[in-house]
Amino acid sequence: MMKNLIKITITTALLVQAVTVFAAGNVNADFNRAKKNDKLLLAAETSTSSIASGSSEKKSAQTDTPPASDLYMKGDAKCTACHDEADGPGLLAIGKTRHGTQADNRTPTCTSCHGASTHHLNDDVKDNKRSKPDRTFDKNTSTSAANRNEACLSCHQQDEQKHLWMGSAHETHEVACTSCHKLHTAHDAVRDKRTQPEVCFNCHKEQRAQVNKQSHHPVLEGKVVCSDCHNVHGSAGPKLMKRDSVVETCYTCHLEKRGPFVHNHQPVNEDCSTCHQPHGTTSDSMLKARVPMVCYQCHSGAHGGIPGIAGIAGGITTAPKANTFLLQGRGCLNCHTEIHGSNNPNGGQNLLPPAYLLR
Repeated sequence: MMKNLIKITITTALLVQAVTVFAAGNVNADFNRAKKNDKLLLAAETSTSSIASGSSEKKSAQTDTPPASDLYMKGDAKCTACHDEADGPGLLAIGKTRHGTQADNRTPTCTSCHGASTHHLNDDVKDNKRSKPDRTFDKNTSTSAANRNEACLSCHQQDEQKHLWMGSAHETHEVACTSCHKLHTAHDAVRDKRTQPEVCFNCHKEQRAQVNKQSHHPVLEGKVVCSDCHNVHGSAGPKLMKRDSVVETCYTCHLEKRGPFVHNHQPVNEDCSTCHQPHGTTSDSMLKARVPMVCYQCHSGAHGGIPGIAGIAGGITTAPKANTFLLQGRGCLNCHTEIHGSNNPNGGQNLLPPAYLLR
């Protein structure tokens, strides 16, 4: 019996020891699990803190980032952020022109010409296409000529040479300023005397042909340009002349033809283009027709007694058919050398009284 009691005692001790070990294992496992959870929680808190800190720093960095600076024109930052050297280097050349001079308070901005263009700025890019600015100036623009010109006239309407633009020939034919002028370039061809005629000839093709004839104003030689005679932005005179009449415009260079003379030739006082084609002809001195045909436009003896033709000047010749000789002689200028006007008071008995337009 003693042996059985000893066995029971030993078995009980072993069971107690096993339970103790099992309980200790569970405690250790729980402790390890709690420790691991603490570590995960600490890592999560650290990560959250780091993310929050990074977001705060990013927000702070965005707040502290200075706004984009203008490159060439005042207030161009919102445009040049996209339209930079990589996008369109030609556009930035406006900084080398008067329109890009920041020292001048009158200098416009991009939106002064192209409009606010809100849709162009905020529109999502679809298929690599963005809505166009409010006002465009390219060849395929849908903006009307009047709308395009409004951008220019808002500043240039008061200019001395442009205040007559409204109602001028170019305005009524819906010619836009940008049809002739180029702004985003340091070299505006129409403002350069060497290249200006080619710009005008793009439309005025008849005049291009005329200046290539043998007798012409030295346009091709670069000594005379269109703007020397014409004010293309509007004029009070005919044909956009710079002065109030054709003759006044011609007198700016040909002052010796102005007079006054003792004997004036009326076409000289009225309109030089009565006899001359200023752009060019095949006749000498840019006459509309060769002498004497140009004279016969007015002085034709066949139409009844124009002085100096139809036998009025007795004594010039006693030959028969005197008028025929005069008309066929083709030498009006042999005698009438001062055809624009003469100061000869009297040529004598046998000359055209009173020495009309003689030297």
